[in-house]
Amino acid sequence: MNTLKINEKKYIIIFVRLSLGIAFLSAVLDRFGLWGNPGETNVAWGSFKLFEDYVFYLNPFLSIVLVKIVAYFVTILEVALGIMLILGFRLKAVALISATLLLIFALSMTFIMGIKVPLDYSVFSVSAASFLLYLFIKAKEE
Repeated sequence: MNTLKINEKKYIIIFVRLSLGIAFLSAVLDRFGLWGNPGETNVAWGSFKLFEDYVFYLNPFLSIVLVKIVAYFVTILEVALGIMLILGFRLKAVALISATLLLIFALSMTFIMGIKVPLDYSVFSVSAASFLLYLFIKAKEE
């Protein structure tokens, strides 16, 4: 990392921040049907109810009440993380929280659906990108 020029690091950090932030917000928009209706091309959920069903599928040990709480909590967290990444606010903490959240998603998907699904959806990759963003920000502060 030390061989990268300061401008190169700055542009890499901006690119990763914007990519992750927009991805978080895009997933939330999908949950509320703003990318289209359930079953349409390139729509993962299309409704919050279908997202809740997916949360239950990945966490079959949770009660229906806890599934709703987790679904809303994760959605609110993703909105907050997305906005904070785009704005560049509290980046070190946000990058670490993002990386951890995405790793939890990837592991949940792996345990329930097998390794291929989180690999195909690049969930491990975006988690790794978030961890790298954390390291870039930490190194910048030192």
